[in-house]
Amino acid sequence: MTAESLSPTGAALFDVDGTLVDSNYLHVRAWQRAFREVGHDVDAWRVHRGIGLDSSLLLESLLGDDAQTLGERAKDLHSTYYLGARDSMRPLAGARELIRELHGRGVQVVLATSAPEEELDVLREILSVDSCIAHTTSSADVDDAKPDPGVVRAALDRASVSADSAVMVGDAVWDAEAASRAGVTFVGVLSGGISRAELTAAGAVAVFEDAQDLLDHLESSPLSELVGN
Repeated sequence: MTAESLSPTGAALFDVDGTLVDSNYLHVRAWQRAFREVGHDVDAWRVHRGIGLDSSLLLESLLGDDAQTLGERAKDLHSTYYLGARDSMRPLAGARELIRELHGRGVQVVLATSAPEEELDVLREILSVDSCIAHTTSSADVDDAKPDPGVVRAALDRASVSADSAVMVGDAVWDAEAASRAGVTFVGVLSGGISRAELTAAGAVAVFEDAQDLLDHLESSPLSELVGN
């Protein structure tokens, strides 16, 4: 059965960094370099705990009172260092195959991210499955990033589906919280470095090792409910 013979009945919303692309630890390194350059040495584990969080909240938590004066400079430096590491980015195991499989089954695949457009362009190039992606969101679509549910709601609007016709897949507790606040079922993956227990506590109804594990167990996962008949 081809995608053309199916009517998309639901949408799979995907976070990208740490879920589809192996880039979380590149973010950590980029933030560390940025913070050091503005006069703050921040331990890697502290940065990692904030990956996927709205950047203003991340800056407040790691720079404290200096976030107001140093935050914008740190953000600019982070973007420069992160994009400079694009040669080290790669799709996570099974990411491309999962997207292709869902697309082939008539599910709308939406990249639900608040990444800046420039970063999103690089991530899409790394994934190289644009023909299977129905819609994307970016920082231009929301005022606040996760855990604010705005990016999830924007993704639902793009796909023209209700919350109960979508499933969100992500690697961070912030993804889980955003999905839950938008009324969307959340499935977690461990590929971003956050534990199964934390993802479950944040609202994940199921947790898989990575995109490949999710693909291998697709029929028994919440994503199976999205497939058209």
